[in-house]
Amino acid sequence: MTKQRIGWIGTGVMGASMCGHLLDAGHRLTVFNRTRDKALALLEKGAAWAEKPKAVAQNSDIVFTMVGFPDDVREVILGDEGVLAGTKTGDTVVEMTTSSPNLARIIHRECATKGVKVLDAPVSGGDVGAREATLAIMVGGEQPVFDAVKPLFELLGKTIALMGAAGSGQHTKITNQILIAGTMIGVVESLLYAQRAGMDAHRVIDIIGKGAASSWSINTLGRRIADGDFDPGFYIKHFVKDMGIALEEARRMRLSLPGLALVHQFYMAAMAMGWENLGTQGLYQVLAAMNRQTADR
Repeated sequence: MTKQRIGWIGTGVMGASMCGHLLDAGHRLTVFNRTRDKALALLEKGAAWAEKPKAVAQNSDIVFTMVGFPDDVREVILGDEGVLAGTKTGDTVVEMTTSSPNLARIIHRECATKGVKVLDAPVSGGDVGAREATLAIMVGGEQPVFDAVKPLFELLGKTIALMGAAGSGQHTKITNQILIAGTMIGVVESLLYAQRAGMDAHRVIDIIGKGAASSWSINTLGRRIADGDFDPGFYIKHFVKDMGIALEEARRMRLSLPGLALVHQFYMAAMAMGWENLGTQGLYQVLAAMNRQTADR
């Protein structure tokens, strides 16, 4: 694979690992993050630092963005010092944040006026998938652009698919998040039940994690709950954002999703309790508090 000049914006829990895989493959990386310290490990591995997203684009032919919220995406790409301001005709922008499908279409349209190609490519798999390069990558955009970027995607994930036109990657990720939301309630309530019944949570997961109830959530996040580990692989505050996008899209489509709305309220309770920076498995804390139960009881 031809080595490329790549820009990367957003070196958080997942972005740092993903960017690291591209560096390890020998590509030239220019990086930006709002907090420079979070990029130090990448800089020590040979990445160059840029002071603004615009400067990242000026030194790259393809720019990946992996930030927090839709407003961050808009500013990083379309702002006065954003990526688009630093691109040239023929460059490519790959937006990997879970964001609004409508914003993905706006970015596609704005970039097209400058001859810049765009993919929306959110991912699933959390911090483990990012570290192990086993992410699922769901992409919206045009086939030739997808084909050109796919060798880079293959350094980041194992399941990669073009889902349709601009915004389709985001729609697919929202579908994923709706499913995860319901699954997490099941994970938490099942482990609350097991622990209240006096069962060893790990031994329970050993069995139910291999049967019909098997899921990534029970086998990965369930283990963390059993260990009392609520550190973020994916922040509660970001999951609340994703569920909010899903509910907004559902309202637009006149679609009722009462299960998602209920889970959203439980996660909002976590935010109200000051747990927004816990991992999504921190939902356990909310329901445990309701039941006066702790992770070791």
